Amino acid sequence: MKRGLTGHYVPIPSAAGEKARAFVPNPLPPSPPLELDAEIQELIEKAMLALGRLDGLTTVLPNPAIFLYSYVRKEAVLSSQIEGTQSSLSDLLLFEMDGVAGVPIDDVQEVSNYVAAMNYGLKRLEKLPLSLRLLKEIHGVLMKKGRGSEKEPGEFRRSQNWVGGTRPGNALFVPPPPDQVLECLGALEKFLHDDPVKTPLLIKAALAHVQFETIHPFLDGNGRLGRLLITFLFCAEGALREPLLYLSLYFKQHRQQYYDLLQSVRLTGDWEAWVRFFLTGVEETANQAGQTAKALMKLAAADEQRIQTIGKASGSALRVHRLLQAQPILSIASAGEELKLSVPTVTASLKHLAKLGIARETTGRNYGRIYAYDKYLKILNEGTEPIT
Repeated sequence: MKRGLTGHYVPIPSAAGEKARAFVPNPLPPSPPLELDAEIQELIEKAMLALGRLDGLTTVLPNPAIFLYSYVRKEAVLSSQIEGTQSSLSDLLLFEMDGVAGVPIDDVQEVSNYVAAMNYGLKRLEKLPLSLRLLKEIHGVLMKKGRGSEKEPGEFRRSQNWVGGTRPGNALFVPPPPDQVLECLGALEKFLHDDPVKTPLLIKAALAHVQFETIHPFLDGNGRLGRLLITFLFCAEGALREPLLYLSLYFKQHRQQYYDLLQSVRLTGDWEAWVRFFLTGVEETANQAGQTAKALMKLAAADEQRIQTIGKASGSALRVHRLLQAQPILSIASAGEELKLSVPTVTASLKHLAKLGIARETTGRNYGRIYAYDKYLKILNEGTEPIT
């Protein structure tokens, strides 16, 4: 349904007398209400079934924490790539291991911040409701170091920002002026807590993401935090026990359609087109996450069986192999420290794994060797090629 403009424009100051205006969105939910036709109802059902299957998978994963460690980092890479970073999953793992980056330091620091913000937010959700206070705290972690750290981390903006272009007068989109940001956010917070009406979770997440991106309440980091908001909502409302669903890969693969639909909602009020896109993304992403988890489980189980054939050395080798599942790029020193094993024991275990074709030494050096679990990384890396 095309409702027309879903807000109103207000004039704002601009350079050299140039006319500029900012967009102030109407509070949620949409008016007239969403038309949940048969197609959307079917998409909701499919998305909920896919979410349920994905959530159920956490009960059969041998160690969900191992899978989550790498999977969260994959999401951090994807979400940051949408913002223009060129960091890969391997770059991030190397950086976390020894602080060395194979790409510009700001790129990999940005991805590392995303991991920290995600983990911080999920921990805080155990004690705090999803609120403006929590979003500010998470933003403070997201922007603490590296690029954007000078742009008031953890504070709602007090100056005008814009999307695209070089100034408000030639921008693709200009969010609300700073003196109206808190009012817009207050209405969004009420909507998140089912005020004025209760909204089904999937619809709530779809609408809230658009509204957050439209308000653009921070000077930087709005895209990344807006994508995190979706996952936090699913976890806060009990749809997922673990943070396994991230839409960044779907948004990356369909990024022009994603941006077009966000703008279309603002200008035409066609929320239904966005909701269809969003629900399709939830279903596809949940199914892909489940397939990835199963593929990683199958690979790890097959490799464990091979490790058990090496005899007495298999005990330590299996421990190193389990660590490789969480950290698929690993140095001898970091493995020894993590597992409380001696350097000779870790070295021997990794040599066994290399001989079996499970791990590969990547440096060619005699000292400071680094090993990669290539087959595991290949499965995780699907879709993480930098945007060109």
